[in-house]
Amino acid sequence: MTRLFHISDLHFGLEDPAALGWFRECVRREQPDAVLITGDLTMRARSHEFAAACDWIGALDVPVTVEVGNHDLPYFNPIERFFWPYRRIRGIERLVERELDLPGVAVVPLKTTARAQWRFDWSKGWVTPKALAKTLAAIDALPRGTTALVTAHHPLAEAGTRGRALTRGGARALRELAARGVAAVLTGHVHDAFDLVAQTDAGPIRMIGAGTLSQRIRSTPPSFNELRIDGGAITVRVRNVEAVPTPDMQIPDIPPDALPPREPGEPVAPIQAVPPVDPPIH
Repeated sequence: MTRLFHISDLHFGLEDPAALGWFRECVRREQPDAVLITGDLTMRARSHEFAAACDWIGALDVPVTVEVGNHDLPYFNPIERFFWPYRRIRGIERLVERELDLPGVAVVPLKTTARAQWRFDWSKGWVTPKALAKTLAAIDALPRGTTALVTAHHPLAEAGTRGRALTRGGARALRELAARGVAAVLTGHVHDAFDLVAQTDAGPIRMIGAGTLSQRIRSTPPSFNELRIDGGAITVRVRNVEAVPTPDMQIPDIPPDALPPREPGEPVAPIQAVPPVDPPIH
């Protein structure tokens, strides 16, 4: 059996120290086979935020792979954003988009962030043909019978109209991954956990999302996913600081944006822990 801890959206700069300490103690005590981090290490990609994030990640004494989220691209320096977007993450450069090969299980990264897009909201995802081809090539090279997991920051859901699509190219990516028998796509970004099945022309594929370990909670308290993989079967437990049962921690749908639920009908977990006011960004 392989056991993985899946975390996301740490948002150093607006992190939750108690939640981070709790998670680090879980890792120290339980020693999972690996920790998978699906993006948004920082709040505004500032140097001191990356320094704190890299120090924290570096102290996890287990294998780690890290995806880059939209909050990890420089906000205030457009030159750096376009030409050296990952310069501030060099402290853990060897972990970024790192493929993990575990006994019978492989974790393959898929890049969904973009330095620029032909739409106003650059925070949303985009699976470029180049990024998808790189991921598919890595999957195709795996030994037969390997349980393949794909990690990305944005859920590969194209919700709403084309202009409001959460992740452009996501539907095609899900179809191609389903055709290759990928067991699940692990993502973050929406700050609430989910465990859903997407139907594609190539068959179904599982989508598993992690919550947040930051102060920027949406409808559920800080949490992470514990994945147990045995013979290709994956079980998910959403572990959280308030010991809320897993079914109550998982939202029933992926929202069309990454904003906290505010209107009737938006996906909200049963515990409805949405803060009345979002934490300030300093």
